[in-house]
Parts: sequence; structure tokens; C-alpha cells
Amino acid sequence: MTSQSRPAIEPNEDVPFMNIDETDFTSMSRAEQIRRFEVEGYVVLPGILDADVCARISREMADAETWHPDYSPLQMRSKTQPQWVSRAVAELIGFPPMVDLLNDLLGPDIVFTRGFFQRTMPETPGISMHTDGQPHGSDLFGFEGSCPRLLRVLYYLDELTPDRAPFRLLPRSHLSFHGDASPYARYQYHPEEITLLVPAGSAVVVPSMLLHGSHPNRNGQPRELVQLGYRPAWAGPIQPVDEWDPKLVEAAPDIAKPFLQLLNTTGFEWVQPNKPSGMRTEGAGINPSRWGND
Repeated sequence: MTSQSRPAIEPNEDVPFMNIDETDFTSMSRAEQIRRFEVEGYVVLPGILDADVCARISREMADAETWHPDYSPLQMRSKTQPQWVSRAVAELIGFPPMVDLLNDLLGPDIVFTRGFFQRTMPETPGISMHTDGQPHGSDLFGFEGSCPRLLRVLYYLDELTPDRAPFRLLPRSHLSFHGDASPYARYQYHPEEITLLVPAGSAVVVPSMLLHGSHPNRNGQPRELVQLGYRPAWAGPIQPVDEWDPKLVEAAPDIAKPFLQLLNTTGFEWVQPNKPSGMRTEGAGINPSRWGND
């Protein structure tokens, strides 16, 4: 599609403001990263992927078959989950610097739930504010989105500048019990949303229940994104989901295999004794002190 034939972004598709987050994520301690994720609903790991890895993923996904959602033919998404197309993306599932953070957020028993690749072309409208999780499921995420604890890792292969479809989010929206925070609601924009501008190779980690979206791409270049989903093993979906093809799992790189568990893995137990034997007396993952000194 040439620039002349690309549909222009409609004025009503735009966000009339941009509250840019100026947080310095490079100097955060692990306790500060955990608190940022759990309380604010996001944490950034700037430039966690080097330029060679970003370029390799882009090459390996260049010819992947794509589809587009109903709001724009310029929002290109891979039909096949990218870990089954790109060896580099498959290796990213077990990327050690990210896994170190995930172990602290989710514990050691982690299930990889899905992969997603998106190429946002010039003149693509922004993505409406939405969540990636719905407690009863939906036609967008199936029952994967019903997992009670679920997060997304968004790897940006290109720099996010104000005109290159930067990420936007509504901090703390994942914490609200209010009807306005319904995970089935969508917003064109919200007056207290913020925008993230990050260098190429950066990762943004968000819980699935956070309201988030993107600005339009008014830059002359595409913006590429790999998104990976993870959850703790206990937090299974409320209804069965299709399992991975065993042949694909067998062919996956060894670094990814510990996370390619059965997608229906769960800690569900209907019968709950009031005084089970062997009750624990500690659990570092729920220590208030995990946020460091206040």
C-alpha cells in the first residue's frame, strides 16, 4: 500500500493530549520494580534487547502471514503466534533477564500463555483503551484472558517517539473495584492516562487487567512489537483452552520449554479444609517488605 493510498487518520481517532511519563526506570531496584508493577500497573526495562536481537526478530517475522482488525488495514498482526514462526521470538520466552523479574513477580512455576506480533504501519489509528483480561472470557482472548493472574511483556523492536504509536496506559486501573474499571469496558481516552516513550529493545510489563492502548502512528516508519503472555501455574483459565501442539513444543528451543507447560495447568481445588495439614508459616511473595523500605 503506497502512502498516497493509505487512509488518513480520522480526527476523532486522535487523543488530544499526551501526558508523557518522565520516570527514570534505569536506576530502579528490584523492590522498586515490583512495587511499580503491582501498584502503578507497569514497569519498563529500557533497552533490554540489543539491536541485533531486534533486527533478527524483524527479519524472521518479515514474511509472516498477517491479518488486520476491523478498525484499520494498516494494523498488521501475525496469523500464527510468532514463537512458532521466529526462532528468535521462541528464545525470548525464556530470556534470562526477563525471567529473573518474572520469578520475583510470579514465583518459579510459570506458564507461557500466548505470543503476539504486531506491525503498526504509518497512518494507523491508535488502539482504544482496553484490558487483556476478562474474568468470564471473551471472543478477543478466549478463556486465556480469564486467568486470574496474567501479565503481558511487550517488547518494542523500534523506538517509541511521540509520533510513532507510543504506548499509553491508565495507572492503577487494574486495582479498582469500581464499575468504571470493568475489564469489558473501552475508552477512547482518559484524562489521567499517561504515555510511555522508550528506546528500541525496551520491554514494558503490565498486568492483563490494566487499561492500556496506543497513540496513532504518524511517523513515516512502521513500529513493531512482540507481546508474550505469562501467568503463575496456579492461575489457570476458568474453562479449558486448546493445548500447544506437542510437535511445536518438542521443536522449541530448550530455553523456552520450561514455560511451555500445559495451558490448562491450574492450582484449582474445590474442596478447601479450614485447617489443612502442613500449612506454611512464611511466603516471601506476599511480604509487604517486598516493596522495600517506605
